[in-house]
Amino acid sequence: MASTSHDGPAHAADQAPDRAPGQGLHRNLRVWEVAALSIGFMGPVMAMSLNGIGVAGLVGKAVPFTFIVSFLGTMAVAYAFIRLTRYFTHAGSVYALAGATLGPRAGFFGGFALLGTYLFFSACIVGACAVFFEAMVGELGISVPTWAWIIVGLLACAAALGLNLRESKTVTRLLLTIGMIGIVTMLVLAVIIITRVGTGDAPVSTGLDFGTLLPGDASWNAIMTAAVFGFLSWAGFESGTTLGEETKDPKRSIPIALTLAVVLAGVIYTIVMFAQSVGFGTDQAGQDAFANASSTLTQLSSTYIGSWFAVLISVIAFCVAFASLLSCSAAAARLVFAMARDGFGPAALARTNATGAPSTATYLVIGLSAALMLLLLLFDGGPVEVYYWFATIATLCMVVAYGMASVGVLRYTFQPGSPIKAWEALVPAIGLAFLVYVYVVQVEGQEAPYTYFPWIAGAWCLLGLVVIIAAPRLADRIGSRISQEDLG
Repeated sequence: MASTSHDGPAHAADQAPDRAPGQGLHRNLRVWEVAALSIGFMGPVMAMSLNGIGVAGLVGKAVPFTFIVSFLGTMAVAYAFIRLTRYFTHAGSVYALAGATLGPRAGFFGGFALLGTYLFFSACIVGACAVFFEAMVGELGISVPTWAWIIVGLLACAAALGLNLRESKTVTRLLLTIGMIGIVTMLVLAVIIITRVGTGDAPVSTGLDFGTLLPGDASWNAIMTAAVFGFLSWAGFESGTTLGEETKDPKRSIPIALTLAVVLAGVIYTIVMFAQSVGFGTDQAGQDAFANASSTLTQLSSTYIGSWFAVLISVIAFCVAFASLLSCSAAAARLVFAMARDGFGPAALARTNATGAPSTATYLVIGLSAALMLLLLLFDGGPVEVYYWFATIATLCMVVAYGMASVGVLRYTFQPGSPIKAWEALVPAIGLAFLVYVYVVQVEGQEAPYTYFPWIAGAWCLLGLVVIIAAPRLADRIGSRISQEDLG
């Protein structure tokens, strides 16, 4: 049902543009629709509202430079996905990429880690929807009860469920629309800030300080530590790989879409972070204002354009958070579908509906996301805790999954007859080193409850290892299926 590998003749599935209703995933997506899923997962407006704050507290005015470093690190990590999807396409992402290059047990372990990433991120983004809803109604001057965030989270889950049960083309086009509106709005704000600062018509006097594009006085240790937080702005870039069985000409379209998503985000993030840095001012007062902001985009909107634009940004940020939930849950459902198709879990999870959506898997993913959100009520958690706690656990699982893909491309590079040149191994090796650094930074120097999260993420990944060791027949089925579908 999936795909082929190498540059030989395409499998029959690659040739068929569509499937009969209810008989599997429909192959009808194009490059820009795949890129929309990855961009939707990353949630650029959400990332730019929050992720620069912690960076500013570590590196001062060198925030744009730090995001350039994060971009380079992300490209090194993304290389594994970009290169491997040139030869392997599958709804399971890391599950298949690591399985085809490292073996079925490694594939299941990597896929299980990625499943944890998607599930915990889905729950995290439910919290983000509630956080941005509170910010939105606050900007509109509307008062809501403190428990309203629970209703918002559940409604967001219900809406994501309804949309993800529709044809994937409908979902990706909605994601593209929301994403483009958010990006254009951010860039309009960035251009106005840069123009006003450059012409001296701004509430700051430090001007267009291009020193922000250099490390300046920040130490490399601080920059690399801060780059970890910048890297999180690209989290989920690989989610487009889960559409490998729903994309026309996937071995060409998927790599292009992933490259487009990562590069486009890198350019936008650098421009927006430069605008934010000069907008707050690059003196000490400006750096402190940046580091202590609650939402940089809304604050700068009020300062440079007006309160009405801050309201607009807050509304768009809520929509982008919902789009990220839609993307994440869609990717998770397809991963569950791929694993169930190979025998892990009930056979019902491998069913699709008349639109080609993995319906049962979608119900499961959305249900678990809502349950994880409600679980934190037992610990008196609110939307902020839902967002940050589950984001940390998801990130730790993500590093493991990304690491498996990087190791996979390294092994594949040195196999006899590999189409990847040996010198290219340097890129994923750098990506792997960056991932190790990300993991160390996420673990060291934390306080409770964050000290517990590495254990939770580790337990999840270990569970995947135990399953595959205890069920050798499952490994055989996975190996057989990957061999048939991905090794052509």
